[in-house]
Amino acid sequence: MLRRDYLLRMIEEMSEAIGTFLGLRQQKKRTEILWALDEQYKRHFRLTSEMLNSLSIRDIIEMFRYGGIIEADRLQSAALLMKEEALVYMDNQERDIGLIRSIKSLHLFLYAALEGADRSLWNLEAQVSELESMVNGYQLPSETEKLLLRYEEERGRYDRAENALYRLTERSIIQPEEAREFYERLLKLSPEQLDKGGLPLNEVEEGLANLSRVKK
Repeated sequence: MLRRDYLLRMIEEMSEAIGTFLGLRQQKKRTEILWALDEQYKRHFRLTSEMLNSLSIRDIIEMFRYGGIIEADRLQSAALLMKEEALVYMDNQERDIGLIRSIKSLHLFLYAALEGADRSLWNLEAQVSELESMVNGYQLPSETEKLLLRYEEERGRYDRAENALYRLTERSIIQPEEAREFYERLLKLSPEQLDKGGLPLNEVEEGLANLSRVKK
């Protein structure tokens, strides 16, 4: 109960802060917004931006494990601050710094989603879509790409899941057998479900056939 009350207070405070960030971005007040973001990091996660961004993605996730369970809503809240920070750097032509934060934020949002985060809390799906646009054209870390595959398949966007699968197989990150399992899962769905997910049955069968030819 206490942790739930804390989460509600954090959401209320961060919602107000996001409005402030937007105003500062429109006024191009880089220093002020970075300072305000740092205050939010310290207030809610007891870390500065510099400290958090110096950690590996795995270590960041472990920070949000409590009693063996990932606190997915707190994790996506940290991801939101990181995304806001990325936008500031990109607005100021500091693309390399912004890109690193964008990729980390995307990874955290995806991980939180797959750990059962409340997707309506920060409009998670819209956040992921925006971050995908921000990192478009750049190669994602393998673990982030794997999360993206799972996330898109879970959402029923099978065409986008297949795109992630292609990128993973091209880099030899997953083996043909894992790719085969993806298509076999899709074959258990109805043609209507596949059509809705952007990957018609004939394309699923074609993908599976292509894997068989590669194996031979």
